[in-house]
Amino acid sequence: MDISKDLVAASAAPLVLAILADGDSYGYAIIKRVGELSDGHLRWTDGMLYPVLHRLERLGYVEARWAKSESGRRRRYYRITKAGQAHLETQRRQWQVVDTTLREIWMESSSLPVEWPPLPQWRAEATC
Repeated sequence: MDISKDLVAASAAPLVLAILADGDSYGYAIIKRVGELSDGHLRWTDGMLYPVLHRLERLGYVEARWAKSESGRRRRYYRITKAGQAHLETQRRQWQVVDTTLREIWMESSSLPVEWPPLPQWRAEATC
């Protein structure tokens, strides 16, 4: 299933913040985690993730530091800040409202008939 670009973009910041709320991480690990969480439906790239991380850093929601990984390779690790945690909580509440609203309308819609009755034929009256 392809997820629309608009939906991917809208969900990127809360997903990154939620992943970082579980602990510090680096770019490739974040991309991999998103893929795991979405069962492969969200396929992020470096070109998509790093602008999000840089924007979150500019906003003060994440901090970055260089450190050596277990393999000895230098990586840029990201950590959620207190402001980022507060923003994540706001985002969580907003997404819960959207989720609840969609579930509600889809539940109502599921009781609609499979075949719609034909629309009434309207005659266009000439007006002068």
